[in-house]
Amino acid sequence: MLNWFLLGLLLAAGLGLLLYWLLIVTEGVYLGRRIVVWMYDLTAHRYDRIKQFDGDAERFLVIRPLLGRLLERPAPLVLDVATGTGRLPAHLLDEPTFNGCVIGLDASARMLSQAWPKLSVYHHRANLVQQIAVDLPFANGVFDAVSCLEALEFFPDDTLALLEMVRVLRPGGTLLVTRRRGWEAKTFVGRYRDQETFEALLSSLGLIGVESRLWQIEYDLVFARKPEMIKD
Repeated sequence: MLNWFLLGLLLAAGLGLLLYWLLIVTEGVYLGRRIVVWMYDLTAHRYDRIKQFDGDAERFLVIRPLLGRLLERPAPLVLDVATGTGRLPAHLLDEPTFNGCVIGLDASARMLSQAWPKLSVYHHRANLVQQIAVDLPFANGVFDAVSCLEALEFFPDDTLALLEMVRVLRPGGTLLVTRRRGWEAKTFVGRYRDQETFEALLSSLGLIGVESRLWQIEYDLVFARKPEMIKD
């Protein structure tokens, strides 16, 4: 009897760990895109409270380095893929030296509904689009910078998503993405890439100047640039 009881406990613990991995650690990515979007819709109203972003750290580690790469563009156009609650667009538009426009794109309608109150004060300089990251609804080479923070590992195919980001990036434009790191990242079976492999992937997509920077315990920031067009 005791053996059956212990077996039941082990099975329950194993099931609990599996569900934790499927729903919390990997945020439903192995269950399909609809589940991922549904989970973000479910938590949208408390997402910022859960994440507890440090505004000063965001400006110093993310926004300022990005602005430094946009110095030659007087009114840059920026696309933020998987913008969520509008974290990066809000910080960027709040910078006095930024005179451009930002489009935030996300598949979750409820996340975008949380983003809009932050961005509506910037009027025509901010826009939101509900769309998945593959087959971006933009022409080739229109953005001066494309960003995608803490999201690539939750896309059905991160390589296809990156290809789309590179496509809509203008020659000479900046790509800013993140790479999941740490022990949890390694549980993303078939999806985890170490720094060398991830940087090689970006290089294989035609990007240059690939540079990884430590950002959070779970993420590196990775900057890269699309080469300028070669003139005859």
